[in-house]
Amino acid sequence: MATTARPRRSVLYMPGSNPRALEKAKTLGADGLIFDLEDAVAPDAKEEARRQVVAAVTGGGYGRREILIRSNGLNTPWGQADLAAAAVSGAHAVLLPKVESADMVRQAESILAAAGAPDDLAIWCMMETPRGILRAEEIAAASPRLGGFVMGTSDLAKDLHCAHTRERLPMLTSLGLCLLAARAQGLAILDGVHLDLNDDEGFDYACRQGLEMGFDGKTLIHPKTIEAANRVFAPSEAEVAWSRRIIAAHAEAEAAGKGVVVVEGRLIENLHVVNARRLVALAEQIEG
Repeated sequence: MATTARPRRSVLYMPGSNPRALEKAKTLGADGLIFDLEDAVAPDAKEEARRQVVAAVTGGGYGRREILIRSNGLNTPWGQADLAAAAVSGAHAVLLPKVESADMVRQAESILAAAGAPDDLAIWCMMETPRGILRAEEIAAASPRLGGFVMGTSDLAKDLHCAHTRERLPMLTSLGLCLLAARAQGLAILDGVHLDLNDDEGFDYACRQGLEMGFDGKTLIHPKTIEAANRVFAPSEAEVAWSRRIIAAHAEAEAAGKGVVVVEGRLIENLHVVNARRLVALAEQIEG
């Protein structure tokens, strides 16, 4: 599915085993929430976490926030049951960890369908292993349910044996390949987490780098980073004003039978208008 256009500036991981966190999430300013049944949950707490997450999502109260449930891997004792439970929970999407092939996506799709998942329940994929990155193109095209990619840069750095530096130079190839694959299929894509919660400057830099590369937003591990991510990934007032101006100017030019128009010395074509409309629509949804 071509992903629904909506704000995804900040998407916060929440541990599925912590009922207070699930409740607090209803008050946070994040655009999206990932209720995690995988890394954040100890093995002996997996089944209880699944029950808590499904009950929380089914109970509602999360407003306009996009809700994703991250399952355990299908090669674990919990993965299939996670997907079956999430299928009818009312979540917007399931998030599959460590996706490495189109077959993994199609297996998940079959489990969801058998469990009665509605047609609009999306599958999102964690892109966090070398094999997964190399197969990003086939994964992105694996299923009509595909909604987006989430970069798992911590696991990826571990597997690459690379340094997790401020500039993330060792990551750029992987980030770029996934961006290309996602955009080729009309999917959303979220940048990985920033691990140092005391490094405000570094977090701001990472957000701006992600925005410049083309990510829709950033995945987060702490509520205190929501505001900064929302600020960076939102269109600025100047961008929105400029976008509205070139949309209007181009419309006038088209009405006069012209395909292009010059605004403040800049040549404006239809491709610029398409992006301008995207930014204005995003800003309007944020203001919402």
